[in-house]
Amino acid sequence: MTKILVLANETIGGEKLLEAILERKGEGVSFHVVVPQTRPRHGNVVYDEVVRDSAQVRVDLAREWMRENGIHSSGEVGDGDPFLAAQDAIAAEGVDEVIISTLPAESSGWLRRDLPERLREETGLPIEQVVVDLARDGLPFGVTLVAANLTASSGELSSRLKELAAEGPRRFIVVVPQEHVHGGAVAHARERLAKLLGSLRDDGVVAAGMIGDPDPYTAIMNAVQYFHISEIVISTLPADTSKWVADKLVERIQSATNKTVEHIESSPVGAEA
Repeated sequence: MTKILVLANETIGGEKLLEAILERKGEGVSFHVVVPQTRPRHGNVVYDEVVRDSAQVRVDLAREWMRENGIHSSGEVGDGDPFLAAQDAIAAEGVDEVIISTLPAESSGWLRRDLPERLREETGLPIEQVVVDLARDGLPFGVTLVAANLTASSGELSSRLKELAAEGPRRFIVVVPQEHVHGGAVAHARERLAKLLGSLRDDGVVAAGMIGDPDPYTAIMNAVQYFHISEIVISTLPADTSKWVADKLVERIQSATNKTVEHIESSPVGAEA
């Protein structure tokens, strides 16, 4: 079997990369997806769990697309240094070829570090570079960022996301702020996240999720950095009881991102169910 390493970060869903993968699709060909961990730009503290989660979401969504297209794949979160991430995967997986997906030269840190050429010289493997211009071409599907905490498992949110999914090709990325960094708060956040993702997947909706920074503004802005987002959905408790509403989170995100931001209020009963 021929194994092809796909090394990508924010360009993981780019149409040119997907086309390159489809061109190699065939009997006896498998792909191993590696997404290096990336430090966030926002927030005063870097949470390792958040960094890993964000990369894992990209791996999960890429593999889901491959599964939909009948492509055999595996995947992992890689070292923060893309050169080391690729070397680790090549050594562990017995890779035969490498596809590196980058942004255009003027905005690609990987190209400034001569990543394709360094890997070619170090490994002797065939290296193909695929340039994905997200600013010009976007993605072949919409990507909706969903931010929720206590309301993540609410019926109101789940129903609205399924309505959006019915409108056309779309992927959902859910971010649940940690709320606290001690005790069982992270575990409870993961439970709410898992319940929402399970409900969406039961209806055939493609979704993945992550735990975010305790500050919801920071969590959302970091997700906007990590992913090519089309629109944002923010789910809160009712306005008279929601700290997010009191802090004008929706308005601040709208101003900072210039994205369409939809605000959904969910009842406390639905949130705790």
